[in-house]
Amino acid sequence: MNKVTMKLDDLTCPSCMTKIEGALGKHDGVKNVKVLFNASKIKAEFDDSETNADDLANVVTDLGYTVKSSKVKAL
Repeated sequence: MNKVTMKLDDLTCPSCMTKIEGALGKHDGVKNVKVLFNASKIKAEFDDSETNADDLANVVTDLGYTVKSSKVKAL
């Protein structure tokens, strides 16, 4: 199990949180996801045997957001 923190460049409204949390929450291997609107960050826990941080960043990018940076930490 790993944890990723992604910093976004363009999180502009609270409805963006719901959109991102919904898309990542449905992605295979994601166990927990939380979007921090005021910090423009996403924190997600995922099973690294099913997905990886790059896949999760691609989900966010496909929604139209820019991932500025990301950090992965093993749990």
